[in-house]
Amino acid sequence: MTTTKRLGKQTVKLQYPPSIISTASIVGKKEGEGPLKDYFDQILDDGYWGEKTWEKAESKILRETVIKAVTKANMSLGDMNYIFAGDLLNQCIGSSFGIRELEIPFFGLYGACSTMAESLSLAAMIIDGGFADYAVAATSSHFCSAERQFRFPLEYGGQRSPTSQWTVTGAGAVVLSNQGNGPYVTHITTGKIVDLGIKDANNMGAAMAPAAADTIFTHFEDTGFIPDDYDLIITGDLAQIGKEITEDILQKKGCNISRQFTDCGLKIFDNKRQDTHAGGSGCGCSAAVLAGYLYHELTKGSLNKILFIATGALMSPTSSQQGESIPGIAHAVTIQNTLG
Repeated sequence: MTTTKRLGKQTVKLQYPPSIISTASIVGKKEGEGPLKDYFDQILDDGYWGEKTWEKAESKILRETVIKAVTKANMSLGDMNYIFAGDLLNQCIGSSFGIRELEIPFFGLYGACSTMAESLSLAAMIIDGGFADYAVAATSSHFCSAERQFRFPLEYGGQRSPTSQWTVTGAGAVVLSNQGNGPYVTHITTGKIVDLGIKDANNMGAAMAPAAADTIFTHFEDTGFIPDDYDLIITGDLAQIGKEITEDILQKKGCNISRQFTDCGLKIFDNKRQDTHAGGSGCGCSAAVLAGYLYHELTKGSLNKILFIATGALMSPTSSQQGESIPGIAHAVTIQNTLG
């Protein structure tokens, strides 16, 4: 049996594109002081949000974001057939502890900072396949919990390198339906692991950029689209350095995306004013920007067709301590207001 939905090597064209019927985003104080502050549903006053630990706070952020997204769709949690979610913490405890009380069938995902595109891809495909009517895609991260796990305790006071990025405290959730008036998820290009040997854990942009470029280039090869078919091409968590490397790699391949290209890590913070060095990162970065800014601009009509590419560094503290390189991954999703 030959599938009729595959395009090229890594892309699928959904036969029954699901509609995004609602979104929600909750972010931390620093994110709420950035350029996109008016697009988020809720801005927190502190990193604990009434919890005893940062990890518990992250779980609460994810849980409340999911509840808010479902409520905004005028639906109940019991209406949701599946939830796809992940985070940066060991064994994805941010997600699993966050949604354990919601009683929604759960697929836990780990794609590092690419997880929002991964969850959105799988939720869309499961609806397109007729296995669900409604599904939630969600992702979270927290600056303090990520620092504790991947780098140094905050109390250490280590100096950050110019190439380092600031992990976003926040979450985004998207509710997908087999009914609706758009925006629609129409194409999905699933990335493959790309590893060029980068080992600097303080330079995530350089580690993820080759994977981003590979997925973007493959997307255009598979679909026959060109950059001008999109109003916006936006990566998730490359920030300034990774964005520049991605753009350079693609230009050398004859693919110029400079007119449409930006990055969620550059949109969410004012790097100079907020001192975030290279820019934002973390699962919550692309998730909050998608669920806040991008969804708003799509529904308003300011954007009609976008390519959303979340990028991830598939590392762990153990792999870094053992001298391993940092593999990168990137998944691309086409979101558009009209079909045909």
